[in-house]
Amino acid sequence: MMVVKPDVVRPTDEVTTVGHVFGTPLVVKGKTWLPLVELVVWGVMAWVAGKRRPDRSVWERLRVGALMMPVVVGFEWCHNFAHAAAARLIDKPMDALRITWGTPLVVYYDIEDENVTPRQHVIRALGGPVFNALVLPVALLLRCFTRADSALRDVANAAVGMNAFLSTVSLLPIPGIDGGPILKWSAVERGHTSEQADMLVRKVDGVMGTALAAAGAVAVKKRRWLLGAVLLQFAALSLGIALGLVREK
Repeated sequence: MMVVKPDVVRPTDEVTTVGHVFGTPLVVKGKTWLPLVELVVWGVMAWVAGKRRPDRSVWERLRVGALMMPVVVGFEWCHNFAHAAAARLIDKPMDALRITWGTPLVVYYDIEDENVTPRQHVIRALGGPVFNALVLPVALLLRCFTRADSALRDVANAAVGMNAFLSTVSLLPIPGIDGGPILKWSAVERGHTSEQADMLVRKVDGVMGTALAAAGAVAVKKRRWLLGAVLLQFAALSLGIALGLVREK
């Protein structure tokens, strides 16, 4: 059985605290802090820069990709910092933010903590998407002031795309990302037991996974490879949850 977001840090693990964000320890463990995500995103953004303007040389694509990468990764960091801020606001802080391969992962030692009310679970999960939804119109406005064929337009597009992605896709009802806890704990607040809420999430993921698979197939048929790959990945995850093959630990 596959596990979504397993215990990335246990209370007994030896970690190094490198700082605090809204009262949450920012920790590293071993060498998994190495920024591999940044390197991968740099490569993908260089490919995007070349796809948008095929006349660019390899070095120009790498240069533009290097400008886009910190925007994409930076808003992912800010998304998780906003979760920490929301948790601090309601006085139910997360246990840690672990830097893993250059990106932060939210850590709660007990995702069924009875000292956290269903509404507080929802508020903590909403922190990230709400932040990105608020930043999105600002990014759209700033993009209007960039020249259509410039590197700055690519950077602005990256900001718009990342905030649009994080404010929408993160709300998919998948355990391990924001939408899963929001759906589950909203159901618990309406009177469902935790087990009934988990079954509801599985049923919703079954329908959603089928729709995502169909959309991914269409994207691949139209040669939109990156979009197709993302949609099919989420489809596989959703269907795995629906079938009980994937669970959140």
